[in-house]
Amino acid sequence: MLRTHSPVRALTTADRDQALEVCARDIRTNVFVAARILDGGLATSPGAMLGYAEGSGLKAICWASANLVPVECDGAAIAAFAAKMRRWRHHCSSVFGPSAMVLPLWEALRPTWGQPRTVRSHQPLLATAGPLPPGTPCDPYVRLARFDEVELVMPAAAAMFTEEIGYPPYRGSGQLYRQGIASLIRQGHTFVRVEGGEVVFKADIGSVALGVAQIQGVWVAPSWRGQGLAAPAMAAVVEQVRAEVAPVVTLYVNDFNTPARATYARVGFTEFGSFATVLM
Repeated sequence: MLRTHSPVRALTTADRDQALEVCARDIRTNVFVAARILDGGLATSPGAMLGYAEGSGLKAICWASANLVPVECDGAAIAAFAAKMRRWRHHCSSVFGPSAMVLPLWEALRPTWGQPRTVRSHQPLLATAGPLPPGTPCDPYVRLARFDEVELVMPAAAAMFTEEIGYPPYRGSGQLYRQGIASLIRQGHTFVRVEGGEVVFKADIGSVALGVAQIQGVWVAPSWRGQGLAAPAMAAVVEQVRAEVAPVVTLYVNDFNTPARATYARVGFTEFGSFATVLM
C-alpha cells in the first residue's frame, strides 16, 4: 500500500520566521506560542513545534510539549495534527487555546488519549490596550517581587495552582516548582502585594511576544477576598505591564468565575474571543 505524504512535520530553527508569521495573524490570541518561539523553543525542545503546510508555506502550527496548543488551525489542519498525535505514546497534561480549535482537536484525540480530568469549554479571552477607566484606583503597594522573596511567593503560587487545577503543583521538595517561580521573578514577571510577611495578592506575566503580554496566576489570599483589593491590584499590574513590558495586556478566565470577570471588567478588560482547556 502506498503511504500518503503527511502535511505535518516537526519544525526547526530554520522555520522560526514562518512560524512567527503564523502567530502574528492574531497576536492577542497566539501570544503563548509566539513566546515559546521567541524564547528559543524550536532549539531547546526539538520536535515540540509541529507545522501544517500547504504548498511551500506554513498554514498552521501546534505547540506539543507539556501543553498542546493549536494555532491558526482550520478543519484540515486539526485533522492532520490529530492523526499525527494519535500515534504518540506520550500525552500532554493539557490542551488549550481557541475553543473553535481545541474542542474539535480534543474530540479527535479523545478515543486514544482517554478520559480528561475536566473540560472547560468556554473561557473568555480578554484584552486591554487603552488607559484605565476613569476613576479606577491603582494599588500603590503592588510591585515586582524581589528575588529574595521566592520562598514568600511559593505558598501563594501553590495555593493558586491548587484552587485552579484541583491538585497541588508538586509533592515532596518542590525544587522544580521553586525553580519555575524563581525564573518568573528573575525575569521581572511576578507582581505581589505583601502584608505582614505574607503575599496577599499575586499575578504573573506568563507570556510576552509581538507587543502582547498575557497575565496568569492571579490570586488573592482568602482572608483578603471581598475587601476591594482585587481591582486596584489588577489595575496596578496593568499599568506597570503596559509601561514596561508590552502595550497590549491579555488574559483568559473561567466563565464560572464571576468575581474575577467583574474585576477584570472594572479595570478595562473586554472580551474578544474564547479559549477552551482540557485538563488531563
